[in-house]
Amino acid sequence: MVSSAHEAMHQIFREDPELFARALPKAGIALPEPTTIQLLDTDLTEIKPMARRVDTLMRVDTADSGSYLLAVEAQGRPDPDKLNSWTYYLAYLYAEYKLPPLLLVVCQDKPTASWAAQPIRIGLPAHTSITVFPLVLGPENLPTIIDPDEAAEDLALAVFSALAHANDPALPAILEALATALATIGGETAQDWAEYTEVGLGDTQSRAFWRHLMTLRPSRFPGSGTLIEETRIKGRTEGRTEGRAEGRAEDILRILDLRAIDVPEAARERITGCTDLELLGTWFDRALTASTAEDLFAAEA
Repeated sequence: MVSSAHEAMHQIFREDPELFARALPKAGIALPEPTTIQLLDTDLTEIKPMARRVDTLMRVDTADSGSYLLAVEAQGRPDPDKLNSWTYYLAYLYAEYKLPPLLLVVCQDKPTASWAAQPIRIGLPAHTSITVFPLVLGPENLPTIIDPDEAAEDLALAVFSALAHANDPALPAILEALATALATIGGETAQDWAEYTEVGLGDTQSRAFWRHLMTLRPSRFPGSGTLIEETRIKGRTEGRTEGRAEGRAEDILRILDLRAIDVPEAARERITGCTDLELLGTWFDRALTASTAEDLFAAEA
C-alpha cells in the first residue's frame, strides 16, 4: 500500500503498467502500442555515495517499433535540481540498457506541469549538447472523468485522473463519479482503488470529502455497506435517512468551501436543516457551478 500522495502518483503505473498507454493518447501523445511491459529496478546508483533513484521504471516492448524504457517521475512542485537528475537518469538508462529512454512526469497542479514540460538544454548558448523533452501528464492535458459509466470502464485511469486533478475546482464532481463507479462495481478490486484514492489525495480536505462519499455509497463488498470499512469510519450511520441528509449537507458545504464560495449563516442553516434528500441532491449539483451560495436556492425562491 502506498504511503503518500507523491508515491501514489507514480506507483499507480506499477499497479497497472499499461495505464500510461491509455493515458498519454488522451493528452495528445502517441507512442507505439506495447506488446509487453516489464517493471525494472528503479535504483540508478552508479558509484557511492551519490544515489540516484527514479520513481518508477518500465521496459516497454512493441510489435513494430522495438523496445524502450519509460521512467515515471511524480513531481509536486518546480525543483531546479530535478533538471539535472532527469538528464542523468536518461543518459544512465541509455548507457545501461542500450534502449531509448523516455521521461514521463506526472503532476497535480498546472504551474508544476508547465514547468516540467519545458525542454532541458545542456551546453553553451552557441551549441546545445543535450536536450531533454519530458512527457507530462497533469490537470492541463488529462481530461476529467465526471461520468460514472466512463469511470467504471477504466478504474485505474479514473483514479489517476482524480489524483492528477487533486487541486482542480471540479474535483468534487470527479470524486462523485469515481465513488459511484466503485460502489457499482464492488469487490476487492474496487475497495483497493478506493483506499488508493484516499491515500493519493494526501492529508487534505479532499481526503475527508472522499471518506464521506464512501459512507453514502451502498456497495457489493461482502459483509459491508461501504468501501472503507469500520476501521476507517467508525460510528457512521450511513443507512439512516437522517444520517444521509446530514452527510449530503456536509458535502454541499464542503464543495462550496473548496470552491471558495462564501456561505452566509442563513444559507448554512438552511442547508444543514434540510432533510429532503432529493432537494439536497439538487443543491449538491448546483454547488458544482454556483457563483454564490444563494444560487443554490434560486428555483425555490
